[in-house]
Amino acid sequence: MTSQRLEAIISQFHTKRIAVIGDFFLDKYLDVDTSLEEKSLETEKKAHQVVCLRHSPGAAGNVVKNLAALGTGSMFAFGITGEDGEGYELRSDLKKLECNTDALLSSQDMVTPTYLKPRDINNPGLQGEHERYDVKNRRPVPRPLVSKLIDSLDTILPDVDGVIIVDQMFDPENGVISKVIRETLSNCAARFSNTIFLADSRSHIRQFRNIMLKPNQFETMGIASPKPGDEIAYDMLAEQVKHIRSEADAPMFVTCGARGILITDPSIQIIPAVRLKDPIDTTGAGDTVSAALVLSLVSGASPVEAALIGNLAASITAQQLATTGTAQPDELTARFEMWIRQQAQRQKEKTVQNSKFKA
Repeated sequence: MTSQRLEAIISQFHTKRIAVIGDFFLDKYLDVDTSLEEKSLETEKKAHQVVCLRHSPGAAGNVVKNLAALGTGSMFAFGITGEDGEGYELRSDLKKLECNTDALLSSQDMVTPTYLKPRDINNPGLQGEHERYDVKNRRPVPRPLVSKLIDSLDTILPDVDGVIIVDQMFDPENGVISKVIRETLSNCAARFSNTIFLADSRSHIRQFRNIMLKPNQFETMGIASPKPGDEIAYDMLAEQVKHIRSEADAPMFVTCGARGILITDPSIQIIPAVRLKDPIDTTGAGDTVSAALVLSLVSGASPVEAALIGNLAASITAQQLATTGTAQPDELTARFEMWIRQQAQRQKEKTVQNSKFKA
């Protein structure tokens, strides 16, 4: 890909209409000032003092945030929240991003999923993050809400260019993307064959059909809790994606951390990532990739080009510490030039190694 080709793809972003369906979370940050720490008179436990509350859309909402940053023309949110304060904050944040929330249903029977993220404001790095508190729905979505969500899909799918599915929950039925919704979306993808569908699922990636898949290397292998530094060998990963690609009858994009993105079409290969120096924070980088992939594909990019743009975008957000970052279109161009230089250096290093081996 050339810089001119990249700019041609990016120039189409503002004309595209993307629907995001799935688990919309609220990321809620509690900025704690440790110098103001008090002690509870009743329990004598530490009373952490919160000096600022911040919030932004998380999970499916973070995909919307990334789409907005990349300049998407129109965005539509499909999901379910509670009728609570977190739901109000989430909707307000999405509306500020100019995302249509008409199909973001609300119910007193649900809570708005929330990631509570306390952090030390005196330590801006990753070490300043406290343990997280998660608020989730612990039972299946009521059937009437599922029916309403399916009905709302029929009203918008004919008018969108792409659909991003965010299946955030580990339990197969307690999130928005239940078995019924997976089957419905698989059927919709077959009906709307000219629309790009892409699914990102933590635990159920093999339950989608006719839909492009974007698992990471561990999700592909069914590994729920990888250890820091773990990596799946290329041969093992390539063999597994052959089976999943055949089952889904759709291309795959497998994120492989610092190695890049493995694609299945037109052939199985890894599109190299941008080399980054520490420190990095990969929180939300997968959402960035999902947004960049679909937006690129609906703008005429090939799978190889889309994967490269996904790598470029993720490399930008990974350098934004202690937050779920985003990438801007103009940043992609600068990052592409960096990638080109790195590829030239890699080729040079490979040539030197080959010459030493022959000698």
